[in-house]
Amino acid sequence: MVAIIRIEEPFKRPRGPQPPTWKAFLSMAFRPFYLLAALQGAIAVLFWAFGFGGTEALPGYLWHGHEMIWGYAGAVIVGFLLTAAATWTGQPPIRGRTLALLVALWLAARIVLLAVPTSNLWGGALSVLFFVGAALSLAVPVARSRNRRNYGVPPLLLAFAAGNLAFHLGAAGLIDIDPRHMLHVGLLIVATVIFFMGLRVIAFFTSKALNIPQVTHAPWIGFAATGAPLVMALTVAANGPAALTCAAGLVGAAINLRQLMRWWHPRVLGQPLLWVLFAGYLCTALGVGLYGLATFAAPTLTSAALHSIAVGGVGLLTLGMMSRTALGHTGRPLELPQPMPAAFGCLLAATVLRLAAALAVPFAHAVLIASALCFAAGFGLFAYRFGPWLIRPRADGRP
Repeated sequence: MVAIIRIEEPFKRPRGPQPPTWKAFLSMAFRPFYLLAALQGAIAVLFWAFGFGGTEALPGYLWHGHEMIWGYAGAVIVGFLLTAAATWTGQPPIRGRTLALLVALWLAARIVLLAVPTSNLWGGALSVLFFVGAALSLAVPVARSRNRRNYGVPPLLLAFAAGNLAFHLGAAGLIDIDPRHMLHVGLLIVATVIFFMGLRVIAFFTSKALNIPQVTHAPWIGFAATGAPLVMALTVAANGPAALTCAAGLVGAAINLRQLMRWWHPRVLGQPLLWVLFAGYLCTALGVGLYGLATFAAPTLTSAALHSIAVGGVGLLTLGMMSRTALGHTGRPLELPQPMPAAFGCLLAATVLRLAAALAVPFAHAVLIASALCFAAGFGLFAYRFGPWLIRPRADGRP
């Protein structure tokens, strides 16, 4: 017999908790952006609920809407896409100084919008530059790898940046456009991204977690599911016919609800990392459909439609997505740690309460404050649990 001597060193899991390092924090985009998004989402919602009136340039809910759409949601989207791009393309992830520059742009936009209350243009310019920079950072690996499946993703980020630009120019009175409508446009683009991400991962995650065959869909389903809210966004931005917005909303809701039913399995309810994604996707689809109806025939449903997307869709689904991807990419088992089940429950309660407030239930203002407290608690718990992991090297010692 011939003895085989293995000369490579065996992999060794590090002993004990490792100290936080800037290198670890800036090693992949999800680390800084998930943590900053959770903190900003919790703080900004509490500011709004307890009477912060915005600034002279962005009063009231213009500031609130902007910070939740292009602030919170924008950070999560960029963190997710730049992290996923490394898997999609096989190219090295964005990290180090380049990532630090993007983080600095995002932070500077938040600070300048408050520090220069008489003008939104400086902070707005930084916010737009952030999304343009993120789109270019995503386009480079996609182009290098000739990853045709994802050629449309950088333009989607540029569309998000264009909506942001139009919002700020409209708010400053430099173009004849209602900034309130541009908030709707931005949120519909976020709904597009939610459907895009959901179509990519929910069936896959369900298959892996439950050990069942993965449900696939025809290419036209993906185009229609993501194209419907994008058509709605373009129609609202151009002040187009309400009938077209309504039709696109109903089609988008129907297609995405159908997909959700095809993915569904009763055992999903026993998996918090799954049901939270299903719940967020469901709220987004219902919100898109309600917005279409509100535009054409039932304007009293507008607030409920918008917050079904914003709180139920963006809040629930991003919290679930951040939790799952952060567990995997920090070298931990895909088992939801404490106190994250309570965090998911808080976001579910925030959604129900915010929809109740939008539908003008008795004591609506108190219900709205309760919703904000639940929302902030959910993301505060995420920052408490995942924050220490996001600033440290992987638990398993791997790169």
